[in-house]
Amino acid sequence: MKRLAPTHNSSARRMAKTIYYGYQSYFSDFLNLSLGAKARFEKADWLGAQDSNNERIELYKIKVRNTSALLDTVTTKDITDLELWREAKNVFTQLISKTTNFEIAETFFNSVFGLINDHDKIDDDLIYVFSSQPPEIPESDFSIFIRYEDFSDVTEVFASILSDTELSVPWENLERDVAAIASAFREDVQPQLQSSVHDLKFDVLEAIFYRSKAAYLIGRICDGPHYIPLVLPILNNESGGLYVDTAIFDTSEMSVIFGFTRAHFMVDAPLPHQYLHFIKKLLPHKGDYEIYTSLGFSKHAKTEFYRELVQHLRDSNDQFVIAPGIKGMVMSVFTLPSYDIVFKVIKDKFDPPKEVTHEIVKEKYKFVSRHDRIGRMADTQEFHNLSLPLARFSEELLAELRQVAPSQLVVENDKLIIRHLYTERRMEPLNLYLKDANEEQTRNVIEEYGNAIKQLAAANIFPGDMLLKNFGVTRHQRVVFYDYDEICPLTECNFRHIPEPQTEEQAMSAKPWYTVAPEDVFPEEFRLFFSGNPVARQAFTELHSEIYDPEFWQGLQKEIRQGKVVDVFPYRRKRRFPRESTCR
Repeated sequence: MKRLAPTHNSSARRMAKTIYYGYQSYFSDFLNLSLGAKARFEKADWLGAQDSNNERIELYKIKVRNTSALLDTVTTKDITDLELWREAKNVFTQLISKTTNFEIAETFFNSVFGLINDHDKIDDDLIYVFSSQPPEIPESDFSIFIRYEDFSDVTEVFASILSDTELSVPWENLERDVAAIASAFREDVQPQLQSSVHDLKFDVLEAIFYRSKAAYLIGRICDGPHYIPLVLPILNNESGGLYVDTAIFDTSEMSVIFGFTRAHFMVDAPLPHQYLHFIKKLLPHKGDYEIYTSLGFSKHAKTEFYRELVQHLRDSNDQFVIAPGIKGMVMSVFTLPSYDIVFKVIKDKFDPPKEVTHEIVKEKYKFVSRHDRIGRMADTQEFHNLSLPLARFSEELLAELRQVAPSQLVVENDKLIIRHLYTERRMEPLNLYLKDANEEQTRNVIEEYGNAIKQLAAANIFPGDMLLKNFGVTRHQRVVFYDYDEICPLTECNFRHIPEPQTEEQAMSAKPWYTVAPEDVFPEEFRLFFSGNPVARQAFTELHSEIYDPEFWQGLQKEIRQGKVVDVFPYRRKRRFPRESTCR
């Protein structure tokens, strides 16, 4: 009997199913790692929380690699054949057509394709440049939130919300915390209500959001058609008790909690699109990619960012230009004035005295992506072969890119393809902010600058180059570090006093007369960062003079080596509820 040769269709089906099973394995393991956050929080296992976050980040790459390796075993066809991928995509679309998390599955398919094929083969016939499904929320058999209504008093609501968390550690003082939340509600929310208190509905997401040393209850207060945020950060006193640290009812303050300078949450979100929809009602100005990033789906966030960028380019007509500020020695940075993102391209050659390499710079950015950014470092997205309209680049910018990074540029017809770049939220450089700041603004932002340095150090981060131009000011007036080419763990530095000269010749020497190793840092030299701005320098000396002392840095190193994990929370100290001294 004559056997028919296998068709493309049968190979495409096996490939599509292999990728689909790989996605399912990834998503299940992702949720299992997230589920473990509850136990780590209850045990105050902060180092374990950091390790699991890194493990979850690496999980995606591992699953994509494993799935890609399997494709060669399920077909004898050439798995770089683009026609085969067109058919596989059609089959994959059918497989996910009735699933609730199709958007994450589509991104997984894209990642497998990208690992096997060149990135310049991107086409919506081959991968999901745009989703195959409508943007509506998929229907679900269960709700992601618990609703509280028909209550006699708000204290009753907040008591129920805290009791329903089912955390295994007892409350330090539940009655005190409920009273504090209710008092904050009456002061911050009640005066602005359009409905009576008893007509309100409180919706609280069933899953708790864990990050660093805190657990967050996220919800909304439904005041007729209006939504008011409800965020309750819960802390573990590490002595067998939990307490609510504050209550957030403000959109701007909630936005900081979900900000681009924070690590991802660990949250059991089996329906991420539904969580996105819930949070977007409270933070409508946030891009979808920002919320997916907060939920830990950073690869899908990259997909959503690209789609948003494409749409913005269609809806605008301004040109990419060189970003404001002092030009960097390592990166060429450009931006689109109508879009709050900067694009950073590594130069082919670095200006002296920089001695880093391309690979070192990439490792620094990878290091940041896996570290707790504690609200002081901007998140980045890494792109390969990003295609942008050539006509949208200003002549000045094109000339600079061709001069400093020609190896990263490919022109194809009307497109400029940049082989490798990073995207980052645009901020006003601190040095430019200070030029127009009055005395009060200068003092406030310098206090923020010093706090940023201290908090980074306490989290085992030494910025390396702490020049003002390497820090930005956000719209919330927070100071954030964003230049990573010299970043390193604080514990790798050797903080020293500048030796006293022993001779007149040494004292007059223009160069250091003493030995300086690569890891040596002399904090006394930090005063030079304020050259030309005596007001800023005076403010820094008054507020943060300990940063000039090697002993300050050495003390932080000792605490880090002893396993201390820093407390840095995304709200002001004045927001924190008072607690009895016996509970501290």
